[in-house]
Amino acid sequence: MSTKVDLSSFNNDCFQPGGSPVKRLLWYFMNAIIFNSALFPLNALKVNLLRWFGARIGKGVVIKPKVSVKYPWKLSIGDYSWIGEGVWIDNLAPVTIEDNCCISQGAMLLTGNHDYAKASFDLMVGDIHLKSGAWVGAKTVVCPVVTLHENAILSVGSIASKDLKANGIYRGNPAVFIKERQIKE
Repeated sequence: MSTKVDLSSFNNDCFQPGGSPVKRLLWYFMNAIIFNSALFPLNALKVNLLRWFGARIGKGVVIKPKVSVKYPWKLSIGDYSWIGEGVWIDNLAPVTIEDNCCISQGAMLLTGNHDYAKASFDLMVGDIHLKSGAWVGAKTVVCPVVTLHENAILSVGSIASKDLKANGIYRGNPAVFIKERQIKE
């Protein structure tokens, strides 16, 4: 027996974007004009705008051009972390990026997905947590409810759908453990 998907019955009630409608509208334009543009490379402006809209941002954070952040009030970035060009932080749920993390160009942090088992295809959201020293490689995807533990690496083009253990190097779709990361002084 086959039931068909019925998107007319889609239910988004579990999701709360936070912020007032005016705040969300203002952020939409700031994100489009300043963050998701190559015309505003000024790092300090981006950091201050994120803070103004409720993000918790540490010292020494670098944010490259063409970055997109869905809801800054659901974002926390620790000290000396880097956000590369073209990164998309689709944070329907909280995203925590601890100290000394690197998110390379074109990476996507996706906190939302859909319940494919329900005909209504309802939204599901879950936090993402990058612990200190984690590196999210270029053109990668981090899925909802995933933690990259201390110094974990998600290699170029890979997809993390489960937690990555501390000091592990992971590659593939889905990402699998390849070897231990060795950090030299």
